[in-house]
Amino acid sequence: MSSVKTSLKEKKGLKGTLLGLVRQQIFIPIAALLLLVLFNLIVDPSFFAISLSENSAGDPVLSGYLITILDNASELAILAIGMTLVTAASGGQDISVGATIAIAGSVVLRVLCGTNSRPETLQAPIIVAFLVCCVVAMLFGAFNGVLVAYFKIQPMVATLILYTAGRSIAAWINNNELPIISEPSFGYFGNFIPGIPVPTPVFIAIACMVVIALALKFTNLGLYSQSVGINPHSSRLNGIDPAFIKFITYVILGLCVAVAGFIKVSRFSTINYSVVAKDIEMDAILAVALGGNALSGGKFNMGASILGAYVIQFLTTTLFKFNVDSSALPAYKAVVVILLVVLSAPVAREKLSNFWKKLAPAKAAKEAN
Repeated sequence: MSSVKTSLKEKKGLKGTLLGLVRQQIFIPIAALLLLVLFNLIVDPSFFAISLSENSAGDPVLSGYLITILDNASELAILAIGMTLVTAASGGQDISVGATIAIAGSVVLRVLCGTNSRPETLQAPIIVAFLVCCVVAMLFGAFNGVLVAYFKIQPMVATLILYTAGRSIAAWINNNELPIISEPSFGYFGNFIPGIPVPTPVFIAIACMVVIALALKFTNLGLYSQSVGINPHSSRLNGIDPAFIKFITYVILGLCVAVAGFIKVSRFSTINYSVVAKDIEMDAILAVALGGNALSGGKFNMGASILGAYVIQFLTTTLFKFNVDSSALPAYKAVVVILLVVLSAPVAREKLSNFWKKLAPAKAAKEAN
């Protein structure tokens, strides 16, 4: 009899643990990732193969679909950091990040190329180009932040300005030319550093994650962003300036855009204004949503957003692996992501939780009989 009671207690404990996991905000992106892993394991286990080969320069590099996912998701993960903070504080999203990446990348090339779009040598140190790019991108982020925080324009409407004009501004910066940098060292930031087989953007993304983790741990940025997103009026009564908090989150997103833009142009050592980072703003928003964060603002989980970015890239790479037509890719992605986002919604999760609670007594009654 005691063994039966122990068994029932163990089952209840396991069930409680499972319900606790389901209620966790990060459960949905983890479940989605596991489903994608399981699907690829069943259909084609070679998807997970990683090999060491030589690139065109003769350097040893790691290759494989998993490396491609980690590499290509780097910019999206960096953007997800800034988009999460903007969403939490303002209850809206910045749809101009793709166009602003084009501006940031164009600035980098302008500084490095000077007046010659095909320079034989760099016209400025790479670090100077990166810093100028950061300042410019943060200024554009500040522009969006002023419209949202101080002029109280809806975030999507405010950022629609740069979404519309950003790529034209990027082309204007370089006089509608497509600069090309021949200096190999510039390509290290978007590809591989000689002797290191892991893509450089992976390390850059990790560095950004460490910085934001430290910022959230040792400052009140996360607390203030959530407080303003939940109730700006109450936050003001507690000595927090909601407008400034919203403004600073857009500036931080601008910095994230600068890093992503720098990586983008470093990958190819040139830029195509109309194509670079096309639709990346949608993926960044979806990463935040997939992480279980409310798009209306408030509480957020940064780790879940970053994981959501990698899940989206995993999905994209999987679809490419199975030769899905590039024109149809957004439709496939939309269907899958909509399902995941719906399942991550608090209402859906609550209903699933209630369903399991109702199911539990029925199972217990059957076991008792």
